[in-house]
Amino acid sequence: MPPAPALAIVIVTYESARHLPRTFRSLLPQLTDGDELHVVDCGSSDDPGAVLAREAPRAVLHALAANLGFAGGANVGAASSSAPLLLFLNPDVELAEGSLAALRATAATQPSWGAWQALVTLPGGETINTSGGMTHWLGLGWAGECDQPVPPISTPAREVSFASGAALVVRRAVWEQLDGFDPRYFMYGEDVDLSLRVRLAGWGVGVVPDARVEHDYDFVKGDYKWFHLERNRWWTILGAYPTSLLLALAPALLAFELALLPIAARGGWLGAKLRSQVAVLRTLPWALRRRTRVQKQRRTSTRAFAKGLSGSLDSPYLGAVAQIAPLRALQSGYWAFARAALELLDE
Repeated sequence: MPPAPALAIVIVTYESARHLPRTFRSLLPQLTDGDELHVVDCGSSDDPGAVLAREAPRAVLHALAANLGFAGGANVGAASSSAPLLLFLNPDVELAEGSLAALRATAATQPSWGAWQALVTLPGGETINTSGGMTHWLGLGWAGECDQPVPPISTPAREVSFASGAALVVRRAVWEQLDGFDPRYFMYGEDVDLSLRVRLAGWGVGVVPDARVEHDYDFVKGDYKWFHLERNRWWTILGAYPTSLLLALAPALLAFELALLPIAARGGWLGAKLRSQVAVLRTLPWALRRRTRVQKQRRTSTRAFAKGLSGSLDSPYLGAVAQIAPLRALQSGYWAFARAALELLDE
């Protein structure tokens, strides 16, 4: 059996120095001689270099003059490394023993996968943060099985709709083929976008439950986050959705834009929603040019791509609105109609 491939671990930081010692203490004992460790700092004021010198002297620090966000920072780390597998880790995680070995072994055991994630748990390690992302056909993405009990060790690896950027492995060949994260996303939703592009290109995306990463997670809402979530959601839809799927869903997608306005108003983020709509319209020429590039990488059928999308509204994104029975029935019925139409229109 050939030796397990090396990993290039990329950690993007911004005012995260206080979290790094815990991450390094669980990560460093699991590194092999061929692994690389890159820390990309986006202009922090908390001196992550001092933490690296003390805790992880083998790490390479890339101190950026400007904050490029997670997407831009991750691209810098990937471009500065050479190992065949890229592992993107949040700076506030703790890896269970054996997690790196399980992630690197997946390259051989799942040769059709282009990207995969560890099982990400909440503090304490007893409940799930995400076991693989769910992507609704409206473009909404959320953490799968959040707050559910962790499964037993040796739970089989399986495919998911998208892999979380908190602990994400991508084959370098796939990363380079697809040009990595889109830096314009800055943050939020870039893992959904990359995963959908990976699947569009004919690769699988999965989760490896034997690899466990505890994440100091806190879902923070606010105008800043809602703006990026909504703008980036539309960029992903416009880029990754095959043409026949986009045409079939267009009426519902536009109707949902109107329906979201009162939801956003009640939630206190109407201003962010309106700004995101303006941003999408202003960037539409760029988004359509990007779509042309993305769709040229397509190697899978529309039906196969659509199977990775969900018709369920069990999302924390929408809160109580998602429990309104007529809304649930309407959207699931439309999705059934769209899937049936794709049987006739599949490209």
